[in-house]
Amino acid sequence: MNARSYLFVCLGNICRSPLAEAAMRAAADRAGIDVKVDSAGTGEWHVGKAPDLRSQAVAARHGIDISGYKARRVSAADFRAFDHILALDPQNLRDLRAIAPNDATAHLSLLMDHVPGREGEGVRDPYYGDAADFDAVWEDVTAAADALVAQIVRGR
Repeated sequence: MNARSYLFVCLGNICRSPLAEAAMRAAADRAGIDVKVDSAGTGEWHVGKAPDLRSQAVAARHGIDISGYKARRVSAADFRAFDHILALDPQNLRDLRAIAPNDATAHLSLLMDHVPGREGEGVRDPYYGDAADFDAVWEDVTAAADALVAQIVRGR
């Protein structure tokens, strides 16, 4: 896996995908590798808004400030600009496949497919949950980011 650009996608781009973006940046920094990372949503309800305060809080507890992130919707250009587009759950993967342009070059996959033993699983949407649900998201996206970085390192 020599590709080095990743777009993480959930529904609104305010809970799960910003945390996945942050976790991937942190994992890549720890490993000393350069990657292009971003996040987006399949929906447009929160475009331009900062991540959910609970996502900001869990990231801050891990030393990462995501308050400057702004939600955006996946664009057709993303399917050419990124090597990998990783959906946070099966429904968003189906939606991405449905909207992918014919000239898409990005590899689409489910984020947790990259974590051994977690194939086919989605990262549960914490929006209607509490702080513990956001902590669980952080654990999932961190495991996935670490697995992705390990794949990059092995590919060197």
